[in-house]
Formats: sequence, C-alpha cells, structure tokens
Amino acid sequence: METLDPRTIMLMTTLMCGAMSIVMFSVYRSFRREVHGLGHWSAGLLLLVCASFLFSMRGNWPDAMALLGANAALMLGIGLSMLGTEKFYGQVPSLRFYTLVCCLGVAGIAWWLLATPDFSRRVAVFSLVVFFFYARQAQLVLVHGERHFSSFFFGALMLLQACVVLMRGGMALRHGGANVDLTVAGTQASIYLAAANFMALLLTVGFMTVATRRLQMILERRSTHDPLTQVLNRRGFGDAYEREKANLRRKGQPLTLLSIDLDFFKSINDRYGHAMGDKVLAHVARIIGGALRESDYVARFGGEEFVVLMPDMMPHNALGVAERIRALLREPNGHGLPPCTVSIGVACQASIQEELDQLLSRADAALYQAKENGRDRIECDLKGATAARSMATAAGDSGR
Repeated sequence: METLDPRTIMLMTTLMCGAMSIVMFSVYRSFRREVHGLGHWSAGLLLLVCASFLFSMRGNWPDAMALLGANAALMLGIGLSMLGTEKFYGQVPSLRFYTLVCCLGVAGIAWWLLATPDFSRRVAVFSLVVFFFYARQAQLVLVHGERHFSSFFFGALMLLQACVVLMRGGMALRHGGANVDLTVAGTQASIYLAAANFMALLLTVGFMTVATRRLQMILERRSTHDPLTQVLNRRGFGDAYEREKANLRRKGQPLTLLSIDLDFFKSINDRYGHAMGDKVLAHVARIIGGALRESDYVARFGGEEFVVLMPDMMPHNALGVAERIRALLREPNGHGLPPCTVSIGVACQASIQEELDQLLSRADAALYQAKENGRDRIECDLKGATAARSMATAAGDSGR
C-alpha cells in the first residue's frame, strides 16, 4: 500500500495553517472590538507554520535548534489558541498557567533530547502539554458556550483532539517511540499525520464558526437596538409590536403604549454639552427599563423620545407605571447628572385593525397635551381607554 510522504503532509498542513492565519488576522483587524481572541488564534497559527519550518530544517540545523524549536513553537501556538478561546468567552487569560506549562514542556523535551535522549518520553511530554491546552478549551465551551450547533461542533472537535494527543502520548510510553514516530514513512504515520492535518484545519474552522455566530448576534442586535441607550430602536420596536399584536388577535388582551419625552432636553445639551446629554439619555433609558416588567418593551425613537409597549396592560394600570417612571426621574440620581423631568402620553390599542402608526399618533397627542398643560405630567388618551375596557369585557365573556 502506497503512503504519503510525511514531509508532503506537513507541507500541506503548513500551507493551510498559513492561509487560515491570514484569514483569522483579517477578521481580527475588522472585528477586534466585537469578537475577542481572534488575534491570539492568528498568532498561534503563525507559530504552527514556524514549527513546521523548523521541523523541516532537521538534519540541516542542530537538533537543539530544529527539534527543540519546533516543539516549543507548537506548544506556544496551541497554547495561544487556548488564551484566545478564554478571551472569546470573556475569561481572564491564564497567562501563568500558559507560561508554566510551556516552560515545563520545553524543559522536559530539552532534557530527553539533549541530556538523556528518549523519543518516547519526548512524545509523552509534548502530548501531555497540548492535552491540557485542548482540554481547557473543551471545558470553556462546555461551561460558557452557547447552546448552539456551532458551540457543539467546536467543543466536540476540541475534546476529540485532546483524546487523540493523550492517546498518542500513552502509546509512546507503553509501546515505545517507534509506534508513534511520524517521521518514518508508513501507513500508521500517514494516517495520523493526515488526521492531524485535517484537524488543524477543522479546529480553526470550528473557532471561526463560533466567532461568526457571535458576530451575527452582534450585528442583529445592532440592527434592532439603539447603540447609545441599548434599548430597542424603531425597527426592533416594530417587530415587537407585530408579535404582540398577533397575541392580541388570539387572546384579546389590551396593548398599552407610553410616549415619553424629556422636558427641556435642549437646555441640558446647551448648558452641559452633548456628552452629558448622552449620559442623561442612557440614565433615562435605565430608569424606564427598571420600572417595567420583563414582558414590556422600551425603545428610543430618536432624540429624547422613548416609547414603551406593555402587553396585557389596562390604561389605568399603565398610568401607575408612568407615574413611577416620572417619580424615579425626579429623585437624585447620585451620578452627577443634571436633574430632568418627563412628560408622558398614554394610549391603548383601540381595535384589532388599528396599526402602530395610529396608536403612536394617539399617544403622541396625549404627550403634546401633557406638554401644553405644563410638562412633568401624564395625560391619557380616552378613546383607547374605552376601547381597552370593551376588548377586555369581550375577552372575558368569550372565556366564560
């Protein structure tokens, strides 16, 4: 049976790792703030390329430089991928563990390469070191990974690779180095090298899969949330309204909307500057969100205007929520922010046929009435309140 030359397989691995390093670095340059750990993975792949080059120089360079350098570069590169995965999942990179394990690994390989040559023990030391790095990444995915196919795929690859390198180290100690010597052409060495080549690519693809998933979620959130206050924007609010309106058709539960506008916000910007104005807006968004139920939605509709949608909320109950928001904003904030007040208009869905624009228009009309009546107050649209009571009565009758 013909087998691939080990040098050919290593060259293939080198080329693929180099290509993936370039891809990873390109993604890192574009999304370093959104997705962490990409830089460490890119550097780790580059070290794998260096390791392959050093290994290819065996025979031309002294073993202390070629073999020891190649093993050190491999360990450092795989360890960097571990640090990158830790950063990706928001964990503090375990630099001390990384440094200690790499130093011990290099020292062990140097001892059994130069002082007391023993190939099987070198393989065992290397396998143990990289097993720790792969196993740590598998643990990170298990504990912190999203319950999604991308995480399952990445975690399974890491766990499989950890088991393979540990098994190779055990075989080296038990059966001797001849059984795991990858430099000797043969069926077993070719299979293992081909699998290592494939896994080097797959592990990178696995990490790119979870990174792409993270980036997709970030971009989706950006499309539906206001970047300053982190509440919904118009698009996100519109989607939420359509979902709740569908529930309204099925259950007949009322939908109540609050239109909230800061009083004299322009004077805050003029007096304290726009940076302080942005902090005030973020503070108001937090106060509003803290006064709502988990089932409610709050959105910023540009400028200093906020809108709240409250499913299954009668107008008289919504008035209590609005009053709580108004009262909380009048209290000292403890953050050095200028005081502010709000005017609030309350409106309820008048019918199943009514659209969001009509509901917003009635809430805005109530808001303008609050402004005209002196600001820092709440006004309610009476048409929606009457319709809400009618829908609630009809829903109750149908339930009986």
